Amino acid sequence: MGLAVSDTGNFEFTERTTMRRQANRAVFDHATAYAILDEGLICHLGFAVDGRPFVVPTMHWRDGDRLYVHGSSASRTLRALEGGSAEACVTVTLLDGLVLARSAYHHSLNFRSVMVFGRAALVEGPEKLHALARLVEHVAPGRWDEVRHPSELELKATSVLALPLDEVSIKVSPGDPVDDEDDYDLPVWAGVVPLALRAGAPDVDPLMRLDIATPSYLEHYTRLPER
Repeated sequence: MGLAVSDTGNFEFTERTTMRRQANRAVFDHATAYAILDEGLICHLGFAVDGRPFVVPTMHWRDGDRLYVHGSSASRTLRALEGGSAEACVTVTLLDGLVLARSAYHHSLNFRSVMVFGRAALVEGPEKLHALARLVEHVAPGRWDEVRHPSELELKATSVLALPLDEVSIKVSPGDPVDDEDDYDLPVWAGVVPLALRAGAPDVDPLMRLDIATPSYLEHYTRLPER
């Protein structure tokens, strides 16, 4: 059963998305999953070929209730998945902080993660160009209208795969360290070191024409969600 594009509602439980350990960190709503996928820039795509496991880092983006990945048409990864015969697992993780406890055992990380299970479908025709436009906009909103669009040769050299956001597992781990009761009086600093992906000042390509100004969407670029 497909999901509506709306951010409202929850994902249905499946055998693979039911969290058995630390179930209190499980989240099930569309809005949380979509926000994590939209903030992230890189995913890890897992699959098996001839019984051998592979996990490949690649770019991802979301459009409605579908998750997209892309790569070279000659890629073993995409050729293994594009027919829909192989199961895929896509994971996106955002690291939010170092959790430093009083004991070594309770050290941890604050993070948000989404795991998507499913079979990928090859995207062709007008949807393919639309999907690639969404990729560029995912990286830098406003960029697609400025750049040269892909040529027919470039489109043939690129494969785009889509996975439905039907079977989704979400895990969110926030908060302060939780120590054993006997450890709270230890003379050890405890707390959280916040972490975030932040952009620096844009570095100009030395081959760029001197009369081209830095776009406004790069002057204040951020991957952080609006608060």
